[in-house]
Amino acid sequence: MKGINDLFKRLFDIGTSICGLIVLLPFIAVIVILIKSEDRGPVFYRGVRVGRYGKPFRIFKFRTMVVDAEKNGGPSTADDDPRITKVGKFLRKYKLDELPQLINVLKGEMSFVGPRPEVPMEVKSYTEEEKRILSVCPGITDWASLTFHNEGEILKGSPDPHQAYREKIRPGKIKLALKYVDERSFLTDIKVIFETLMTLVKTRT
Repeated sequence: MKGINDLFKRLFDIGTSICGLIVLLPFIAVIVILIKSEDRGPVFYRGVRVGRYGKPFRIFKFRTMVVDAEKNGGPSTADDDPRITKVGKFLRKYKLDELPQLINVLKGEMSFVGPRPEVPMEVKSYTEEEKRILSVCPGITDWASLTFHNEGEILKGSPDPHQAYREKIRPGKIKLALKYVDERSFLTDIKVIFETLMTLVKTRT
């Protein structure tokens, strides 16, 4: 049954990512121009993430922070992080920085639905139980993305955002990721996508 589910999931990912990239191309072009016009830095952020079975890959995201931001701070970002650019604040608010991950989905490195991919340093701290998360393809959205849709706001004002992430967000995020691993199905994916769209409309308008 899982094999059939994985097949439907992959076919859905391929078809939807292709359509999404084509339909959103003019919009993506505008975002590219805005990012370039602000500081002429690179358009994409290509950080390393850990994918299925522990295989590392480089994620595609629109760059929302100053050039070389990783040299001046940790991997967790609060809404009041001074490294965030003006264009970046807008992109983050509406989750538009995630759009380029359609490329990762098309390549098979990510899926539309699945636990959010973590940085290597976080995965190294996984317990044996938590390593089960790596048995599925990471995704753009999942139950944790809905519960912690305001992650940047939660971390706001913290002197150490990454430590705050580990204390306030990580436990719940891991629990929901494992829940997805245990209950995943194509119908569950459709439900998560629908609820993600509803959450974006409710919280960003």
